[in-house]
Amino acid sequence: MADTMIVQIDKVSKSFGKQQILKDVSVDVFEADNLVVFGQSGSGKSVLLKCIIGLLTPDSGTVHVFNKNIQKLKAKELSEVRKQIGFLFQGAALYDSMSVRENLEFPLTKNFEFSKGELDDKVENTLELVNLGDAIDKMPSELSGGMRKRIGLARSIITDPRLMLYDEPTTGLDPISSKDISELIRNLQHELKMTSIVVTHDLICAEIIADKAIFLRDSMVAFEGKIPELTKSDDPFLKNFFSNEIIKE
Repeated sequence: MADTMIVQIDKVSKSFGKQQILKDVSVDVFEADNLVVFGQSGSGKSVLLKCIIGLLTPDSGTVHVFNKNIQKLKAKELSEVRKQIGFLFQGAALYDSMSVRENLEFPLTKNFEFSKGELDDKVENTLELVNLGDAIDKMPSELSGGMRKRIGLARSIITDPRLMLYDEPTTGLDPISSKDISELIRNLQHELKMTSIVVTHDLICAEIIADKAIFLRDSMVAFEGKIPELTKSDDPFLKNFFSNEIIKE
């Protein structure tokens, strides 16, 4: 399993006007691995995610997902690839007018054909995975921030994605909730054999989740390796960055 390539980013560059956001960025992500992407604000972390799912097109370089060149896919082909990708962005983005049940049913009814019984089973089983089975008929306004994040995660994985993309999954959460969400992401990786790319500044989250990490600096990959190697680096910039993040926690 570990030798199956899920995402291959090869020398990707992206600029907006005169501002270069990514420069010759390359990284490989293998099946059932978790890659964490670090970097300062504006370093291109979210731009990289958007290139992976085809929301942005690199100026140069290639992005392959499931061995398909994202830049060369037609709209229908890209849509089929996206059905195999789950997203969890900041804020969880639940529909406030829908119950938890309806929020989870939405991506299923939009993209697939299930009977009522199949929908019920899928929703209930997925909520059990995130330990919120009793919240099925609650409204988002009745949930805590940590619970909303869990429901957002449940909605993201309910379509059985092969690849999960997380953009700051623990932002706005207290340290206990942040740790819980991080452990949940790791557990889901093991149980569902999902591959994940996680953009975060949260070192505690990364230490729980990451199989490998990269650090984007000056538009380029300044580091690639294991978290302990990254946090113990002698590079003055990295030492300062992580000492500040630890103080924030």
